[in-house]
Amino acid sequence: MDLILPALQAYAEQFTSAEDDVLQTIRERTFDHPEPHMLSGHLQGKLLELLSRLMRPARILEIGTFTGYSAVCLARGLAADGILHTIECREETAALARANFNLPGAGDKIILHTGNAAEIIPALDETWDMVFIDADKTGYTDYYNMVLPRVRKGGLILADNVFFHGTVLAAPLKGKNARAIHGFNEWVQKDQSVEQVMLTVRDGLMLAVKK
Repeated sequence: MDLILPALQAYAEQFTSAEDDVLQTIRERTFDHPEPHMLSGHLQGKLLELLSRLMRPARILEIGTFTGYSAVCLARGLAADGILHTIECREETAALARANFNLPGAGDKIILHTGNAAEIIPALDETWDMVFIDADKTGYTDYYNMVLPRVRKGGLILADNVFFHGTVLAAPLKGKNARAIHGFNEWVQKDQSVEQVMLTVRDGLMLAVKK
C-alpha cells in the first residue's frame, strides 16, 4: 500500500541531501535481504540524522537494528564522546549490520547487541537522550514503558511504522500488529509525561519528547 504518492516521494528525495557512499552501500546490500522494505531509507534516514545533529545526544538507544542504515544516520549526530547502542534479535541480520558498521566512517560509535531486547535493555546502565523503536510491533508499548524512566527530561523517543502500512485505519482492526500499533499510538497519546507529534513520513513516525 503506497501511503505517499510515489511521485511525491521521489520529489521529496530529489530535494533532500543525497546519500553518501556509506549509506548507498548499506542500502544496496539490503536489497539482498529477504525483507528489504524494512530499510528506513533515504528520506527518513536523513530526518533521523538531522534530528540527532540538532540534539547532539551523548547516548542513543535503537531497538531494532536491521541492516544498520538508521543506526549510522543517528550516530552521525552524536556528541564527541557519544555512543549508540543498537539491538537486533536475529543473528543473521546482525551479522550483516556488523559488516556495514565496519565500513570506513560508519560505525566507530556504535555498539551492537544481539538477542532479546526485553532482556538487554534493563542491563544497559545508561540515561538516554534519544531512543528509536523499530522492532517487533507487538512489543512497542512494552519497550516504550521500559525506556521512558531512563530518558532524560527533554529527551526524544521515536517510533517507526506507526501507520503499519495503513492498517491502523481499518475498522475493525485486523491482525495482531495493527492492533498493537494502534494500541501503542493511543498509549502515547494518553501519556501526560510527553508531548508528541505523528509525522506522515514513510510508514508513519511518532516523536515524543519527555517533559
